[in-house]
Amino acid sequence: MSDAPTSRSESLIRLSGITKTYGRGRAAFQALKGIDLAVNSGDFVAIMGASGSGKSTAMNILGCLDTPTSGSYEFEGVRVEQLTRNQRALLRRNYLGFVFQGFNLLARTTAMENVELPLIYRGEPAAARDAAARTALEQVGLLGWERHNPGELSGGQQQRVAIARAIVTRPAVLLADEPTGNLDTSTSREIMELIRSFNLEHGLTVLMVTHEPDIAAYAKRVVHFLDGRVDSDQQNGSAG
Repeated sequence: MSDAPTSRSESLIRLSGITKTYGRGRAAFQALKGIDLAVNSGDFVAIMGASGSGKSTAMNILGCLDTPTSGSYEFEGVRVEQLTRNQRALLRRNYLGFVFQGFNLLARTTAMENVELPLIYRGEPAAARDAAARTALEQVGLLGWERHNPGELSGGQQQRVAIARAIVTRPAVLLADEPTGNLDTSTSREIMELIRSFNLEHGLTVLMVTHEPDIAAYAKRVVHFLDGRVDSDQQNGSAG
């Protein structure tokens, strides 16, 4: 691989026998104990499990923020665990979008500037960044709020800015880690409807960690982790 994935496989993402061990000797802790998971393009998967079940470790590996101890991670047929650090960074920059519980916005910059950040890292010219950021903010319902700082926005609005930042590069996959964890019930529904709309209307593949069944209900599949393994993987009859 040179800069980015080029070949394709049946699944967009495939984890095969993924393990992750932290520490050595008696201090070693095996967070993942042989994870198998396939995700097709356009899927919406909720990953659930108790604290320590391995779901966050799996998400870090999927997001190229960590590497497995053993096993295979394929993204469009490319073996991610065999890539260099720079190649994984390029995959993350060009193919993945991230939404976090804590929003992770820069406090002293405007909504527009926060959304433009991934495009700056890509080296996009200013005019292209401006147009793309405005489009992304419009898609999340924040047109007119471009010049507001995060401190001037509600929690729901801040998460909308974070979603706009995640989708401004038109990624193949959105990785959402407890995206409604800091929001009230009504705002959580609004955010989940927005995420689901990107999945249904734009074909964006979504992988989401949540501990809330009502949030997982928005997904097409629910995968439960238990003690570092996939305990169940079921289609979600309530999604739609």
